[in-house]
Amino acid sequence: MSVRATDLPFVSGVQSDFIDKAVQSLDLAGKIRLLSGAKMFSLWGDASIGLDEIVMSDGPTGVRGEEVVGGRESCLLPNATLLAQTWNSDVLGEVGALLAEEAMDQQTHIVLGPTINLHRTPLGGRLFECFSEDPYLTGVLAAAYVRSLQSRGIGASPKHFLANESEIQRTTVDCLVDDQTLRELYLLPFEIVNHDAQPWTVMASYNGVNGVTATEHDELLNDILKKEWGFDGLVMSDWFATKRAAESANAGLDLVMPGPETVWSTSLEKAVRSGDVSEETIDEHVRRLLALAARVGAFGEPRKWPTDIPRPDSNLRREQLRRIAAQGMAVLKNTNATLPLAKGTGTVAVIGRHATDTVAQGGGSARVRPPHIVSIADGLTSALGPGVTIVDGVETRTRMVAAPASTVRDPENGTPGMRVRALDEQGNVIESRHFDVAELEVADDGWLANAARIELSADVAMPSPARMRVGVIGPGQWTVTAPGHHEAFTVTPHDGPGGGLHRPKSHVAVVPLESGARITATTGPHFEMRIIGLVITAAARPAAAAIREAVVAAASADTAIVVVGNTQEQETEGQDKKTLALPGDQDALVAAVAAVARRTVVIVNAATPVLMPWLDNVDAVLFAGLPGQEAGDAVAAALTGDIEPSGRLVTTFPVRDGEGPAWGTMPTDGRLEYAEGPRVGYRGWHQSGTQPLFWFGHGLGYTSWNYTSAHITGQDGTGVKAVAVALTNTGQRSGRETVQVYRIPTGEDQPARLIGWAQVSLDPGQSATVQVECDLRTQRIWDVEEHGWLPLSGGSIVIARGLGDPRITVPLENGQES
Repeated sequence: MSVRATDLPFVSGVQSDFIDKAVQSLDLAGKIRLLSGAKMFSLWGDASIGLDEIVMSDGPTGVRGEEVVGGRESCLLPNATLLAQTWNSDVLGEVGALLAEEAMDQQTHIVLGPTINLHRTPLGGRLFECFSEDPYLTGVLAAAYVRSLQSRGIGASPKHFLANESEIQRTTVDCLVDDQTLRELYLLPFEIVNHDAQPWTVMASYNGVNGVTATEHDELLNDILKKEWGFDGLVMSDWFATKRAAESANAGLDLVMPGPETVWSTSLEKAVRSGDVSEETIDEHVRRLLALAARVGAFGEPRKWPTDIPRPDSNLRREQLRRIAAQGMAVLKNTNATLPLAKGTGTVAVIGRHATDTVAQGGGSARVRPPHIVSIADGLTSALGPGVTIVDGVETRTRMVAAPASTVRDPENGTPGMRVRALDEQGNVIESRHFDVAELEVADDGWLANAARIELSADVAMPSPARMRVGVIGPGQWTVTAPGHHEAFTVTPHDGPGGGLHRPKSHVAVVPLESGARITATTGPHFEMRIIGLVITAAARPAAAAIREAVVAAASADTAIVVVGNTQEQETEGQDKKTLALPGDQDALVAAVAAVARRTVVIVNAATPVLMPWLDNVDAVLFAGLPGQEAGDAVAAALTGDIEPSGRLVTTFPVRDGEGPAWGTMPTDGRLEYAEGPRVGYRGWHQSGTQPLFWFGHGLGYTSWNYTSAHITGQDGTGVKAVAVALTNTGQRSGRETVQVYRIPTGEDQPARLIGWAQVSLDPGQSATVQVECDLRTQRIWDVEEHGWLPLSGGSIVIARGLGDPRITVPLENGQES
């Protein structure tokens, strides 16, 4: 497929001539140089053709910048599932605008996101970064995000193309997906985003799809994405995903990341000269690259970056992020209108480690450095007044995190943070720097690259003597010293790309410390990117003691709020979960509190489904996601009703481990079969007749709704185009309803599917008729033999609050309610 600049519809005539002249002026080596990254997150410039450097950043939950840790502060947004739980394209547009402004403030041209793989199984470690189990909801929300981001001149990169729904063996696994399922589910979000938002880049995944690695998949990249869908942007590889030069270049990959040394930079010129790759193919890749550069302001007229972007901790940003997070939270249970809680009435015991160690983001490349994280304990104390008591809970982490900067001091200047020194073979200091966080990224091209050893040191800041866990995070051969303590040990990285970077292992020992005690850790050279840091945290308490303390507090309070959840050990890139059970003894904690409390509210600080064996014994459950930097204030706003938590679930919750249409993520002999076909999530649950714990689309809000009538207002031979639904707010509070429309096909061959939704906000007693636009792309079947689409036939339309709460059924034969 040969493309000239004039064939790219987004490039003006002047720009297309400019692009063609630039391509013609470059020799083969100059062209190939541009097609690999210059550094980890940037592309080469070339002054001879007027091309500036292009800067990228990971970005699903914030624009991190080039440094994984210790870089500049950025807004930390609610995680993707919490954003998706709003079911609100306007909210995703607001998110895109915010990310664009953050990118402009950092002079970053491309934000690497959104992640639009599906929640095939709730065990997926990276689900927190993906929107939902439904391809239509995912595609529509992602399109709003991409449109908003790119309307401000910042490129998006929907990822990971394709079938990257789990993390085990993600760089080598071959995902086996039948053609019908591939088309109807896994390609659909990308198809919607491409058609509705025209993304400027797409990222190809690590894994194979039906025997062919994604970066070499001619059918996916050339035939479907570029030819059939008319994608006019650039296809980049995931980081270190490209394995072979000629095969990937011919298959439609346009850019290999990261650089500077890649399989293309070392082998592609030889492949062209030997005739394995045509120079015309290289020219196409370069044209797409230069067209991307023109779009983001790095080719031609120099881009002017604004200087008046709001700071991440500004009042504007704090209000935005608090409101967005609270709106996405979902009320899963609310017996006798336990929620919302009245402010300032009665005593409240806030119990659980997640109340003080609130998890605001997942692990991996999506991680950012926020200006602050408001803990749930602080948010509830501020909102509910002096009657709040905070009680620590059971342990939730087995892998430690770096010490908060507030607990350590640089030994040289006494300021919060640590001292990092590069030492030579004799122990002499080559360079010494202050870090205002207790961790840093070590790369082979950084300031520590020539060090024989690296030394981290800090003085402990603590109110009184205590037994503390002291140690490090990050791979390497370590020596750690503290008063009365000396230990040498080795920490190994995880397997796969970023194994020492995205979820670094830890090693600790319990040491009695006093305030001012100095901790020193040294490690030798390690020739891959890694995160290293100091761990200083309180020694673990026995679970029984923590539960006894919680029970005493709960028994004497008017309301017990138990905060439970996952950590970055479960919600992370590079690793899948083995169970949906809450880590540690959190289930026992909830059960014990519920047995004595007058009323029990559980806040679940997790992005993905968890088991709830205690559900029948508690009064209310708020699913709070990973709420970002304003976490505690957002939870408080939701619990008190300052902002209605009007979220609807985006993943079906099973009752117990092993349930559902798809479960395991462990490949067999390197292959992972998507044996459930198109019956993913609620589609499979509905067809099986089995009841989950909570359905996709479930969420109670703080009022009640009566659906009075529905009728189809648009329909032809291709499907239902619109449904009018009349409903009334029958509760005592104003609320926002998400009216969901599902199509239930006739027979067993095709599962139920979401075909449209709409939202309406009504005051108590107010009624409205909502027009729900339905998407024909959800009402079709891929004919494998004819290699084309056929419309669904027959069945019914169900208007529901999730398929566990259907309200009206409309048979398609007559288009009237029943």
